[in-house]
Amino acid sequence: MTVHLEVAEGVGTLRLDRPPMNALDVATQDRLKELAEEAARREDVRAVVIYGGEKVFAAGADIKEMQAMDHAAMVLRSKALQDSFTAVARIPKPVVAAVTGYALGGGCELALCADYRIAGENAKLGQPEILLGLIPGAGGTQRLSRLIGPSRAKDLIFTGRQVRADEALALGLVDRVVPAGEVYAQAHAWAAKLAQGPAMALRAAKESVDTGLETDIDTGLAVERNWFAGLFATEDRERGMRSFVEDGPGKAKFL
Repeated sequence: MTVHLEVAEGVGTLRLDRPPMNALDVATQDRLKELAEEAARREDVRAVVIYGGEKVFAAGADIKEMQAMDHAAMVLRSKALQDSFTAVARIPKPVVAAVTGYALGGGCELALCADYRIAGENAKLGQPEILLGLIPGAGGTQRLSRLIGPSRAKDLIFTGRQVRADEALALGLVDRVVPAGEVYAQAHAWAAKLAQGPAMALRAAKESVDTGLETDIDTGLAVERNWFAGLFATEDRERGMRSFVEDGPGKAKFL
């Protein structure tokens, strides 16, 4: 299998495993969707790390496989391609991308599906599809522009240039840069900390932010309001408020 789901300490690691560059061929895309949906369902998975290994996150699509496709084939395949990435973006739990080495094309688009991105000092990110006479097709034109703004997104998409970790941090494309050997450990620690938190409130927060970015503010406020009120029916809310009153802030245990 080219993608694995490994679970420890409430954290599910979606690990890409298609050496040498983790090229995202059709089989890998389909497997990614399957395991993202499994991670979303499983109660023992409370947060997720996306990881490609110590040397490379994912260097993009399998170009040889794509070269063999004609227009009709890609019309049929493009929806499934997007669906595989959307399955990751819609995991209703905190998701962090642990980015080492290259995250290009589909690899960059996969990192964009996470809620938070930790990159190694050796990371290089970009959307080079324009150099093939194409545009990003797995959500890059949409998620990148929402993350870093349309002008910066167009610069990367129009030129196809790669950015190193320090520039990616300045652009807002990644959220933290660490030594390459510490990427997975820090990503897992970020996820493990959130895995100890109130699962339903985290889900509500993620859905409220994501929905608000995709719609008008009144609709976003309605989603927030409904989740906010609904959380008053949860055990975690009772535990959190009781702990605050009895022990002070920040001491509640949700597991």
